[in-house]
Amino acid sequence: MTFTDLNLIQPLLDSLHKSGYTTPSPIQQKAIPLILSGSDVMAAAQTGTGKTAGFSLPILQKLSEGKKAGANSARCLILTPTRELAEQVHQSVQKYAANLSLKSVVVYGGVKINPQMLKLSRGTDVLVATPGRLLDLMEKNAVGFKDLEFLVLDEADRMLDMGFLPSIKRILAKLPKKRQTLLFSATFSESIKALSQQFMHNPKLIETETTNATATTVKQWIHPVDKKEKPALLSFLIGDHRWHQLLVFVRTRRGANRLSLALEKRGIKATAIHGGKSQGARNRALSEFKSCQVTALVATDVAARGIDIDQMPVVVNYDLPNVAEDYVHRIGRTGRAGEKGTAISLVSADEVEELRAIQNLIRKQLERRIVDDFEPHHVVPETPLKAVAKKKPHKKKLAKAKAKGGANKSSSAEGTAKPPKRGKNGYNGKAANKKKASGNKKPSGKAKPKDSSSKNDPYKKSKAKAQSKNKGSNRNTTKRSPKNN
Repeated sequence: MTFTDLNLIQPLLDSLHKSGYTTPSPIQQKAIPLILSGSDVMAAAQTGTGKTAGFSLPILQKLSEGKKAGANSARCLILTPTRELAEQVHQSVQKYAANLSLKSVVVYGGVKINPQMLKLSRGTDVLVATPGRLLDLMEKNAVGFKDLEFLVLDEADRMLDMGFLPSIKRILAKLPKKRQTLLFSATFSESIKALSQQFMHNPKLIETETTNATATTVKQWIHPVDKKEKPALLSFLIGDHRWHQLLVFVRTRRGANRLSLALEKRGIKATAIHGGKSQGARNRALSEFKSCQVTALVATDVAARGIDIDQMPVVVNYDLPNVAEDYVHRIGRTGRAGEKGTAISLVSADEVEELRAIQNLIRKQLERRIVDDFEPHHVVPETPLKAVAKKKPHKKKLAKAKAKGGANKSSSAEGTAKPPKRGKNGYNGKAANKKKASGNKKPSGKAKPKDSSSKNDPYKKSKAKAQSKNKGSNRNTTKRSPKNN
């Protein structure tokens, strides 16, 4: 299949050809026709499978067929969790719309708001935004959505993890109900599906791969090591493998700063990127890394969302993430668009629970490789995969199944059950024959015989004796009464 088979217009096909894209990915093959048909879509796909093009291409085609946006208005709103991802999506939209007369604007925090307000005053076809900055602009009446046709939630799971749910609900309350809504995410959770029921209309569900799976093109393994030896081991691996570009993940901003300084002391050019740095510093660090001026980019999970670098060779988990799903997002930075990649994790004994959670999530036992001279004194325990528990059916579903099963049994009993044995009075069985027999008996008029069981009951015997004594005493008192008078 080619992009031409997806009924895309020629200007978009020309942009794709110029970018070197010829064959649509599985998520694009499924999503593009559904979006062009006007359906709401929920799509789950691995990071790096082309989901941004999956929603932006059909949206741009439909926007090119409609009216231009008015002042301070947007026709398509794309919400992303981080500044870096917003910038990445905006660049993709600009690239695909190069041959179309459509405008796009990106807004996020950490920079001055006035230039963004000025751009929005002219109106825009596509607005890419982070929730916090968008609410600021809405409060200043800098943007309205009377002309809105499309809403896209990109990386929706991450927005929920980062606590954006209240902001998302406030934004949704201001949007027109008549719109096409698309929800794209690298991972899919039950909470996402529950959220979609509140603001989507009969969405079509797309899952190209197993939920929370990792790309098959990425080789994964772990190096068990003591925590204090991690900086030395990372430096050794960089020199031994001759890595010229790698993305290193840590848990905290402080950890990112410490590790980048430690690598610099060992002669490895490194820089840190995290939410505590200004947007200018983050952009500068990312630019230096893309241009290979630095070897290692040390990043936190939030800052790394949206980092899109062609042919990223290596991702290193210096610290395992607290949330297992973040592991999928981390290693999704390598092995993108079918390219090969490597994902390595440095694991110490105090991270065994995080390791167990990750392996159970991706349903894969990660290979362990111990490096000479870095054997851990604190052994990392084995973490076998947890057996998948079968889900119990819901009570309502169970009741329906029982009712249906009962109906089937009754119908089958009527059609295929063996007839009962013939009794004296028909085919109704022994119990019916007894009833008929008892019903046909004529009353004889004789008194019913006394219950013989009372003769053998000691309690009834004692009660009878007591009654007889009382009767006797009553007779005696009546005889003596005249004498007393």
